[in-house]
Amino acid sequence: MSQSRRVSQVVMPPQPVVEGAGVHLGRSIGTRRLDHLDPFLLLDHFESAEPADYQAGFPYHPHRGIETVTFVRKGEVRHRDSLGHQGSIGAGDIQWMTSGSGILHEEMPQVRPEGIAGLQLWLNLPAREKMSRPKTAISRAPSCPRSRRGRERGFA
Repeated sequence: MSQSRRVSQVVMPPQPVVEGAGVHLGRSIGTRRLDHLDPFLLLDHFESAEPADYQAGFPYHPHRGIETVTFVRKGEVRHRDSLGHQGSIGAGDIQWMTSGSGILHEEMPQVRPEGIAGLQLWLNLPAREKMSRPKTAISRAPSCPRSRRGRERGFA
């Protein structure tokens, strides 16, 4: 016996937005029609083989009281922050940044033949953690837990 469930909301296709210094994105969460999913603030998808869509990147900008999770599917993104962290994340890598009490950082997609593709999720920190110390962690592709179901592959 199956139970019926009421549909609470129909999720719309991603809305095109331009952020940073001119990066073209698709936004699924954080749109005018879908802006009340706390702790989820934004979900952006980026994918292009056209350098003009992404090469300007996201020069130094501040964050406070949130976490960002960036997953790169294709290409490379260089990053650095006001704490002295710097490096790059490539295909299959995940970067988790807790901005806490505040951090300045930049994310600069690198122009490569394959272009760039990935996702970024913004999470609202609980009130008790908003003034925590900022930190950054990176999980490289081989160390990320993976799941296999038939022909589908994904992260666990």
